[in-house]
Amino acid sequence: MNVIGESILHPSRWSVRARTTVASTLVIAFCLVIAGLALVFVLANSLHLSALNSSEARATQLVQQLSGKSPADLDPSLLSTDSQVGIVQIVDADHRIAAQSPGTESGLLSEQLLGPDESDAYGRVKKSDDEDYWLIGRGAQTPTGPVTVFVGADREPVETVVTTVAVLLAIAGPLVLGLAAFATYRLVGSALAPVERIRARVASISSGRQGERVPVPSGNDEIARLATTMNDMLARLDEGALAQQRFVSDASHELRSPLSTITTALELAHRRPDLLDDALIEDALLPEARRMRQLIEDLLILARSDESELESVGTVVDVDLDDILFAEQKRIDGISEIAVTARVAPVRVSGDPRALARMVRNLVDNAVRHAETMVHLECSEDGHDAQIVIEDDGPGIPAAERERIFGRFVRLDQPRSRQGGGSGLGLAIASEIVVAHHGTITVGESAGGGSRFEVTIPLPTD
Repeated sequence: MNVIGESILHPSRWSVRARTTVASTLVIAFCLVIAGLALVFVLANSLHLSALNSSEARATQLVQQLSGKSPADLDPSLLSTDSQVGIVQIVDADHRIAAQSPGTESGLLSEQLLGPDESDAYGRVKKSDDEDYWLIGRGAQTPTGPVTVFVGADREPVETVVTTVAVLLAIAGPLVLGLAAFATYRLVGSALAPVERIRARVASISSGRQGERVPVPSGNDEIARLATTMNDMLARLDEGALAQQRFVSDASHELRSPLSTITTALELAHRRPDLLDDALIEDALLPEARRMRQLIEDLLILARSDESELESVGTVVDVDLDDILFAEQKRIDGISEIAVTARVAPVRVSGDPRALARMVRNLVDNAVRHAETMVHLECSEDGHDAQIVIEDDGPGIPAAERERIFGRFVRLDQPRSRQGGGSGLGLAIASEIVVAHHGTITVGESAGGGSRFEVTIPLPTD
């Protein structure tokens, strides 16, 4: 039970609404306490100084009057009391009371007498529960001899006012805190209501329910921007899910064909072992197995690019692009009747040599597959970029399809043969590799009407 209680009391277990309410209430309480104490202190000090000033002013008037009159001849109003002056007493040199405020007791306020022109502050003097003063004294010379004028500022009115204000603050403070806590709780709840609606909607969205979006509150505050950002994220997730579904569907479709060929050949060989000869293996089994292996390797490359945006540009070293293009020219000359021309200048970039070689090979294989008689390779520097150009004299690519061909499993033509046709992944892989090297890849029309692929990759900076 204690563990449950401690868990509930721990602020980290509270809701944002509760934490905000408690925090704001504590801050307001602290401010009210500080402000209340300051107010009481300033009020008490102000009333104290005001009472002392009134007492000093009365004492000054008495001294001025006594310079030409005896205490018995004084104006009675100078001996009267008010809300600030609580007592006036005039004592002669023999410690006898010569005059004092009406209705006051006969005891001396102080035994310490002052000479003419002398003054002193005696601080707090408490004669009884009803007589509590801040006492000041002034010496004066009268026609009948020296006297000491005592004037006491009454403490009771000051203490009454200060106590009343303190009590009112003590009563009003909790009421203000309660009102502030209630208002904060309601306002925070109202502000967080859209967040709760967003949370409820997100909780109800499942992987099979695409196209759903969270409600966007009116206005342009942080919550509205959060809802908009979340809807953008859901849209991207929907696009990713659709792309993944298409990818799986296309991959299964591509793998079904070679698998069916291999399965059929093996079933035939199982029923007729005499038919499992070199011709069946070389003409059916091995080509389809190689095709499956190549397709799986391509799929793995694209899967890695999806996970890390092809940050697996493994080893980053200096790569001579001209050497890669010369190697491709030599390779095509040895395996194809297509004429390959090259105009290659020395160009060096930083990157993954295997990935860059794979990118160039995919583009060259695509050109050879669609060329009629000729493929042209170029490599040069263009400002701060390295540029690779690969052209063919084939039928070309329609302008409306030039963006789509870099998608996965996109093939614009029917392959001339099962072996001659590609899987539709080569250009997608080339595009991913170029992007991983912070470059760009575009396709246009060559001078002969075929396709012209241009790749730019930033040159290394010194």
